[in-house]
Amino acid sequence: MNKPLKQKPVSKEAPETGGLVFGKTNYLLLIIGVGVIILGFILMVGKGSDDPNVFDKNIFSFRTTTLAPIIVLIGFIIDGIAIMYRRSASPKNRNAE
Repeated sequence: MNKPLKQKPVSKEAPETGGLVFGKTNYLLLIIGVGVIILGFILMVGKGSDDPNVFDKNIFSFRTTTLAPIIVLIGFIIDGIAIMYRRSASPKNRNAE
């Protein structure tokens, strides 16, 4: 009544150790994402006032309140894509499986 379970053959190859976690494309995208984030934070820096008693409305400009945070968010999205990016297997490897 009870059928024995079929077991998959165990590969005798040693698991691959060492090496890098990501590929070259992933690291390139990570560097680009970090660069975009740094650019966004640089754009967030508002123009300071020389006199502390005088209020400068330039700190609330479009660049510092809207554009720069959007650029930082785009940088984080690029980094997320860089982490998740996985190159598809080549057709030669697909046939071997």
